[in-house]
Amino acid sequence: MAALVEVRDLKTHFPILKGVLMRPAGAVRAVDGVNLTVERGQWVGLVGESGCGKTTLGKTILRLISPTSGHIYFGVPPEVVAEITALEQSTNSRSQLRALRREHDLAVYSSSRLKALRRRMQLVHQDPYTSLNPRMKIRDIVAEPLTVHGMMRGKQATERVAEILRQVGLAEQHMGRYPHQFSGGQRQRIAIARALATSPDFVVLDEPTSSLDVSVQAQILDLLEELRHVQNLTYLYITHNLTVAESVCDAIVVMYLGKIVEIGEPLDIFQGPRHPYTQALVLSTPIPDPKTKRARLILPGEVPSPANPPPGCRFHPRCSRATESCRTVEPPLESAGNTRLFACWHPLA
Repeated sequence: MAALVEVRDLKTHFPILKGVLMRPAGAVRAVDGVNLTVERGQWVGLVGESGCGKTTLGKTILRLISPTSGHIYFGVPPEVVAEITALEQSTNSRSQLRALRREHDLAVYSSSRLKALRRRMQLVHQDPYTSLNPRMKIRDIVAEPLTVHGMMRGKQATERVAEILRQVGLAEQHMGRYPHQFSGGQRQRIAIARALATSPDFVVLDEPTSSLDVSVQAQILDLLEELRHVQNLTYLYITHNLTVAESVCDAIVVMYLGKIVEIGEPLDIFQGPRHPYTQALVLSTPIPDPKTKRARLILPGEVPSPANPPPGCRFHPRCSRATESCRTVEPPLESAGNTRLFACWHPLA
């Protein structure tokens, strides 16, 4: 399957400013050297603790946040990616490298190039109560992306809005209402309709069901699955709920302190996690059976500050099996079996 989104050594650091002159005194390393590939038509789950950089990674891929360094490729042929990588390792042809990056690398795109591409990349926010303008009618909210990108106006835009509302389970008569006249689940359907109005290829879903009731969560997830198959969509699904990720995702990516520590299929992640942090996450997931008991792995200490991450493996201060190499050298992200990847010198058996 061809890669739709590919991220290479992506870093997003936020400067810490101090003093009267607000000079940089450090940086929060929210995303710190991430490599990730999302294949076309895939539903990838991005999981981890609060503050690990999940949302920042999703917004950086969409270029809602500018990266500090690295590469973001969207629908770029692999031979072009390989050529850029080869030119970076060479001291010659710097002008050719800059030209190729301006043409294919979202990380250095100009604002005009980004606007032309945004219709193919969309975001569904976490909170449907704050992501919709309370002063706009639903007709205008869903039609706004069509107007901004110059795709449709007037009657044609209204017909498109009615069509996409029907696809997300709402009716045409809802177009004249305001967001406060809908329930939380209906508001999230409206947010999904707005994201899909421009017929995108790639959608980042930032915890789209976390503020909804369990029954409504199931309805929204079923809707997303149906839309994925009908419209051939690709999802990056950011969530804290590993149970949901296990049930809907094709692959799960585990993040810790700005780094990816493990990637694998849901079955591999839940039945044989390789990284100790992934194992702790899996063991902390509730089982919907009061008679079934699961062992727990209590992690010592607190998550280190992203402004001052530990050297070597980011997880070593909380790992019971850490060695001297873990404290000094960062382990590589390597293959371990079918599709599973892990970053640990001493993976679990």
